[in-house]
This record gives sequence, structure tokens and C-alpha cells, in this order.
Amino acid sequence: MGKAISLVNQKGGVGKTTSSINLSASLAVLGKKVLLIDLDPQGNTTTGVGINKGEIERSIYDVLIGECKITEAIIKTRYKNLYVIPATINLAGLEYELIEKSNNDTSFKKGEQLKISLMDIKDSFDYIILDCPPSLSLITTNALAASNSVIIPVQCEFFALEGITQLLKTIMLSQKTLNPTLDIEGVLLTMLDSRTNLGFEVVEDIRKFFKEKVYNTIIPRLVRLTEAPSHGEPIIAYDPKSRGSEAYLNLAKEVIERNGKQ
Repeated sequence: MGKAISLVNQKGGVGKTTSSINLSASLAVLGKKVLLIDLDPQGNTTTGVGINKGEIERSIYDVLIGECKITEAIIKTRYKNLYVIPATINLAGLEYELIEKSNNDTSFKKGEQLKISLMDIKDSFDYIILDCPPSLSLITTNALAASNSVIIPVQCEFFALEGITQLLKTIMLSQKTLNPTLDIEGVLLTMLDSRTNLGFEVVEDIRKFFKEKVYNTIIPRLVRLTEAPSHGEPIIAYDPKSRGSEAYLNLAKEVIERNGKQ
């Protein structure tokens, strides 16, 4: 059975979408069959793997409101072993629709629609990576309910730990009410500017806070990493010899090693 991993942080700009795209692509390059699910209404993950939003027929929104089966929304990307379920702006109104359905039908589980849908396809993939929106919304609740574990991207900048306590409370609440086996897969340090002492001080603080949960791999702040999504490519395709490509490949190897799937 495949492992579902959510990338979660309610703070924006921490490298969550960049990491979702590039971790997924790197796992695929290492021979794992990967499904990347875009759960952000902005749909940046969708365009970041080369999907034209104008050509999308079915999205994760259609899956979660019950308009289609999850298999109907899966798109094969142009990269070997990498599949995606896209997001569109329709996702922005999902929370209201799920709550309304729940009010009208007491048997409807508004926080578990994704979990129910994933049951049909989990055996078909080695990894399912879920890119969550920058909020602790009902969409994020669905992701946590459906996941085996979470990766928390943390930016190597001042106030990095701000909001982490609330995020951990949300994860613990999900463990109690929706998903008792949910685990913190790891903490990913992102956007390290090696020219400043502050970045390394933050790294030290985060390692003290999360201890062995922190990945050895640290994602550097690089222009090439920010350029790649605008070309619809993961960094491993856009600039395979870059430090960014090397970093995400190393991260993927760590994820595989931690899961004993070598």
C-alpha cells in the first residue's frame, strides 16, 4: 500500500509547493510511482508540473464534492512515474459546500472525503504527496485525515517557529478525532541563505525543537528553484545539475530510507 504524506504549514512562503513538486519528481526519478495531489486553490503545483489549467476536465474539487471518481481526475504528467490530481479556483469554495452537505446529510463526513476517495487508489502508488493550502482549513483537515504522515516545511528565517505550536495542535487534534495513526514524517528546512548567520541560527533552533525529526537535507535559497515552476518543470528537469536538484534528490532518498522502501 502506498504512503500518503501531506506537506503542511499554515504560513505561506515556506517552500511548501516547491517542495511538494520537487520531492514528488525526485521520488519518481528514483523509481517510485508517485501521485501528487494539489489541494491549493491557487493551483501552483498543477502548473508547476506542466499542466495547462485550461485543459483540466476533472480536478480534486470534483472528487471531494462527489462529482467524479478519483481515478477520473488523475493526469499522467510528461515525467516518468509522476501523476497529478490538479486543482482549480473552484477549490476556493469547497469548504462552504462541504459544510452545507454535512448540514443536509448527517452521514456525510466533511473531513474525511479525501480519505474515503484515496482508499480506491492507495495500492496503485508508492507515494501520494499532498500539497496543502497555507491555512488550517477544512481542506487541510481532509489531507490530515487521509495521510499516513506529514512533512512540515520550515523556512530558515526569523520567526520560523511562529505558528508551529498551532500547527502541532491541529495535527494532535486530527490524531484524536480523525486519524489516530497520523505521524510527523519529518521537518524540512527550506530557503537557507548560507551567506547569513541568522539562517544557521534558525537551523540550530529548529533542530533543538524537533530533534531527530529534522531531515539532514536542507533546501538552499536558489533563483533556479523559483524559476523552474514558471516553466512547468521540477528542478530536476529544469536544471538537473543544480544544487537544488541535488538537494531534493537527497531529500527523496531520506524519505525512502525512513520508510524502509529502498
